Amino acid sequence: MSFSDSDSIPSILEPDRSSVKPPILEVRGLRKTYISADQELTVLHDIDFALPSGDTCAIIGPSGSGKTTLLGLCAGLDDASAGSVLLDGQPLESLDQDERAALRNRLVGFVFQNFQLIPTLTAIENVLIPLELRGETGRGKDAAEILAQVGLSKRLHHYPLQLSGGEQQRVALARAFIHRPKILFADEPTGNLDAETSEPIVEMLFRLNREAGTALVLVTHDPGLAARAGRVIKMKAGTILSEN
Repeated sequence: MSFSDSDSIPSILEPDRSSVKPPILEVRGLRKTYISADQELTVLHDIDFALPSGDTCAIIGPSGSGKTTLLGLCAGLDDASAGSVLLDGQPLESLDQDERAALRNRLVGFVFQNFQLIPTLTAIENVLIPLELRGETGRGKDAAEILAQVGLSKRLHHYPLQLSGGEQQRVALARAFIHRPKILFADEPTGNLDAETSEPIVEMLFRLNREAGTALVLVTHDPGLAARAGRVIKMKAGTILSEN
């Protein structure tokens, strides 16, 4: 199934263009070191970059180059050994775990390689999770609308095991965008999909970025996906090798 840009996106995804905002993500002197058996292993070395609101960025590099570690630190899922990450101007190191979770729920969407859907919940129930974590109820219509936009209007009440891999990833996309995040982190979003299934997922990802104004940070081994991003950061051995 393919989706054209002429299809309308629900109003719940329309971005707020009322003012110019500072960078949604700023990374300053970021370093990550693990200690094991009294030995130190530094996997990230003094990383610096910033991403303006609404922009797209792909992070590429060989396995072990620190891509996923960097993504986790940017999303506040782990603590840096040194340096700072600012999400929408808020330094993550100044927040405790509960405050970080609240910030993520307000600002951040996630798409993972293995989908991470809850198997005992239907498609629409999975999509509603971010809203329920915010204490928002009665949003079933919005969830149904965004699922329809990703081609799943007839799969609202199906469980993940009743869906194909591509359909599960569409549910994950709908869940990631339902609360209008300012930034979305995607870790190998097409890694478990074949080329034919990947293409409509990629199209939807960038289409929703255009319509919703959500910044995208993508970790990928797929050169075609990386080429779609406005900016590419190439990593090697925990450092930024190049940017373009």
